[in-house]
Amino acid sequence: MPESKHRPSWDEYFMVLAKVAATRSTCLSRPTGAVIVLNKQVLATGYNGSMPGMPNCSDEGKCFRRNLNVPDHEKNDYARNVHAEANAIARAARKGIPIKDATLYVTLFPCYTCLKLLVAAGIKELIYELDYETLNKERDNHWREEAEKAGLIIRKLELADATKKIVTEYVNSITSARNLESE
Repeated sequence: MPESKHRPSWDEYFMVLAKVAATRSTCLSRPTGAVIVLNKQVLATGYNGSMPGMPNCSDEGKCFRRNLNVPDHEKNDYARNVHAEANAIARAARKGIPIKDATLYVTLFPCYTCLKLLVAAGIKELIYELDYETLNKERDNHWREEAEKAGLIIRKLELADATKKIVTEYVNSITSARNLESE
């Protein structure tokens, strides 16, 4: 049993789930995970990966876009992957799960196209872990401001060291082994 007694906040809990979703990513460059939550209930998860039925970059051992020598500033035009947040929204849609007023937790700040998708889908809050190093700050700042004007609440979240520690301890142990002696 882990020694830590720390209990993650709800925001940390859902961000950890987004990080676990990222482990399913097939992107060789930026594994990303997302979780859609409403009233502390997970509605859908997503990770960046190829469209269903298409080869994955991780299976092929090379980045599809980079293999075509597409420059970074055109990467969204040629990337094979569907972004994590778009995949989570698509999964909810395929199952008929309404996501209006939900919160989306994602490990990487969304691109401007996904930001617009979040607003259009009715997501009310975006909580992210890592800022994206954009090549077009003016464009991306514009769309962030527009998303906020449209009512999207945006927050950055850094996991507490105690949360990282307990998650690591749980992953590295037999989680449900008995901790107290039987009576």
